[in-house]
Amino acid sequence: MAQQVERTDAHEGLPAYEDVEARGHLIDSNILSRIMGGVVELDGEFEVLSLTIGRGNQNPSTVTLRVFGRDDAHVAELLRLLHGLGAAPVHPDDAVTEPAPADGVFPEGFYATTNLATMVRIDGTWQPVAGTEMDLAIRIDRPAAPAAPGEPAAPAAPVAVGIPVSAVRAGDAIVVGQAGVRVASQERPRQREEFEFMNSTASSEKPKDQIIRQVAALLREVRGAGQDIVFVVGPAIVHTGAAKHLIRLVRAGYVSVLFGGNAVATHDIESALYGTSLGIDMATGLPVPGGHEHHLRAINRIRAAGSVAQAVADGTLTEGLMHCLVETGTPYVLAGSIRDDGPLPDVITDTMDAQAAMRPWCQRAGACIMMSTMLHSIATGNLLPAAVTTVCVDINPAVVTKLADRGSFQTIGIITDVGLFLKQLADELGC
Repeated sequence: MAQQVERTDAHEGLPAYEDVEARGHLIDSNILSRIMGGVVELDGEFEVLSLTIGRGNQNPSTVTLRVFGRDDAHVAELLRLLHGLGAAPVHPDDAVTEPAPADGVFPEGFYATTNLATMVRIDGTWQPVAGTEMDLAIRIDRPAAPAAPGEPAAPAAPVAVGIPVSAVRAGDAIVVGQAGVRVASQERPRQREEFEFMNSTASSEKPKDQIIRQVAALLREVRGAGQDIVFVVGPAIVHTGAAKHLIRLVRAGYVSVLFGGNAVATHDIESALYGTSLGIDMATGLPVPGGHEHHLRAINRIRAAGSVAQAVADGTLTEGLMHCLVETGTPYVLAGSIRDDGPLPDVITDTMDAQAAMRPWCQRAGACIMMSTMLHSIATGNLLPAAVTTVCVDINPAVVTKLADRGSFQTIGIITDVGLFLKQLADELGC
């Protein structure tokens, strides 16, 4: 169904305007109403120039709007909002670049990325931006194509990549402004899916058995598609006695990589060496005399061995989650914190190095399971593309809320005890 709307004189007080277009499942994903509502909230006005509503799951809708503002600056503000919702100018220009003025410094006015799939227009052609992630800039590379012997190298097709500020180098061509940049708004699937039930506000009252069955179905689907599954875990995994159930998932191949900090590894190793976690006996739940020293003694034993892997090899560490990761060859990334004791020799203490180690796993992930670690979950969420199905399990509803507030809007929250969740999940997967 197509509807054409004629121009009226209702916008005489708003002389500046830009025609924009959005395409996709605009109605059932609530994108169209968010576009219109956003313009009004910023004191702009709009006029629908055309609207085509698609029929069926395979037919997207298309809308063309004329967006009015008080002046060019106001229209630019409106366009910044619409960019995040997938609306782009009808007659786009190529992306504009400026050289980075120094190592580690973007040019003023650089385009700041979201975690949505992004494209830039270069030499009249739309190119995808590699490495979609929040809070990056876009660098345009123009590599030279291989040339025949004796012939000069010809420029190859330009490449657009997301780049963190710490990695930019003086002279890099960085996209500035919003011209020639287009993002694809994350849409809600039209067809009913197994995981659809979970795509709603986190609640402790949802039936856990049903949710866990759906998480298990997700993990089977992602693993079957050959995609990675990232697990982000905090020390509560050890404190609650849930590490043994996570070990079951690791051995069954449902953990492609584990992200954590010094604490989860330290307390797991403390448990393996001394039977305690933070000095509390894992069997009785009672404090052990001198137990407050156990975590530091565990760190010292591993530091003496040289690494966790070497401690496994020489027989110092014979059980536990870290032992299992080494034994199965499952990668892990331990990112340091100013709170750390020791830390363990495997911990990456440079923040930028830790990001660099985590980033490739996030970019190729099919799913991410975050459990009982608010800060590490937020850090990982900043690195994840919006298309990665993300599940956050925590007893505290505020953790899920904070993730969404910081841009990881795709996160699905499960409010429950992580120990019970992991046991049921491992049982459901038959591990």
